[in-house]
Amino acid sequence: MAIKKDVADMSVEEKLKALYQLQTILSEIDKIKTLRGELPLEVQDLEDEIEGLNHRIGKYNEEMEALNADIAAKQKKIAESQAAVERYKEQLNDVKNNREYDMLSKEIEFQSLEIELQNKKIGESRQAIEAKQKDIETAQHALEERKADLEVKQSELEDITTETKAEEEKLREQAKEIEATIEPRLLTAFKRIRKSSRNGLGIVYVQRDACGGCFNKIPPQRQLDIRMRKKIIVCEYCGRIMIDPELAGVKEEKPAEDKNKRRIRKSISAK
Repeated sequence: MAIKKDVADMSVEEKLKALYQLQTILSEIDKIKTLRGELPLEVQDLEDEIEGLNHRIGKYNEEMEALNADIAAKQKKIAESQAAVERYKEQLNDVKNNREYDMLSKEIEFQSLEIELQNKKIGESRQAIEAKQKDIETAQHALEERKADLEVKQSELEDITTETKAEEEKLREQAKEIEATIEPRLLTAFKRIRKSSRNGLGIVYVQRDACGGCFNKIPPQRQLDIRMRKKIIVCEYCGRIMIDPELAGVKEEKPAEDKNKRRIRKSISAK
């Protein structure tokens, strides 16, 4: 395709200009994202929290079912022990010696202790069920609050997204068109720099003899190299790609001349 040929034949100046145009568009997209603020993250956090609460409530219900099943099993054991006690008591009437009497008495005592133990465990299980029910009520209350918060946040996000969607899509389309004119290796490097920079700037112009990204001073010879537009130059401090203001279409502000210097010049002229 013709685009590939154009990309290969582009001069450094054209590459820098394309990168700066891309940066300008991406910065506009960043402004739209800033307008949305933390809403997308807040929505995601609320959705995750709601999912976690639902999972927790489900876990509590499973534990309550297990406790109820355990209580039913223990009640069955109590019924069996009670039946055994009644049976052993009847057998006491037919004992023939002290040995049989002692043996039956020990069985009755053992089954009575078993009934007491099972009743104690049932009591502990019922207390655990009450605690789980309170946990479910607390989680359910939190769930309702999070759902209400989510509804509000989703509504806010939808409103902002609706307002900015068309503009963002248009900007993204423009960005794709410019990206197609930039050689892949340079584009990858630019995106990597942009991703690592706090303000999302991958290419900046020189401002008052300093880098427009980190504001460190740039030596005169390096500034001259930047103005020559013969090679891609990056800031030695922050790694951003450098471009001269003229190519960026920005009128460079000249610092106001010091009043003392003007007075000295006037006095020299007068002499």
